[in-house]
Amino acid sequence: MVTPINKTKIVKKRTKKFFRFQSDLYKRLDASWRKPRGIDNRVRRRFRGNIPMPKIGYGSNAKTRHLLPNGFKKFLISNVRDLELLMMHNRTYAAEIAHNVSARNRVAIVERAKQLDVKVTNASARLRTTEAE
Repeated sequence: MVTPINKTKIVKKRTKKFFRFQSDLYKRLDASWRKPRGIDNRVRRRFRGNIPMPKIGYGSNAKTRHLLPNGFKKFLISNVRDLELLMMHNRTYAAEIAHNVSARNRVAIVERAKQLDVKVTNASARLRTTEAE
C-alpha cells in the first residue's frame, strides 16, 4: 500500500460556496457566483452585513492545493501508457481512470498500477466479478 509523501493537514479557509447576490429572490437567477457590477450595489461596495465576495485571501495553502483527502493529487489516465508517467511520482499522484475507458482496458490499467505500486482512486469501477459455474 503506497502512502502519500505530503503529510500536511488540509485546512480550508472557507467551505461554504459563494452564492450570487439575490439569487435566492429570483428564480431566473442561477446561484453560481457572478461579480456584482452595479454602480450602487451594496455587495460590490462591501457594506457591513452583506454577503462576502470571493477574493484571493480565501485561497488554499500552496502545499495542500488540489490534494484529495487521502493526500494524493489526481492524475487522469486513459491507457496503460499514461500510467508509466506516474512510476517515479507514485507518492505524489494517484491515478484516476477516465470515464470513457472500457471495462477490458480498466482491468489492464489496474493490474499494471498494482505492479508499479500506483494508487488508483476508482479501481473498483466497472469491474464485474466472474462467478464460479
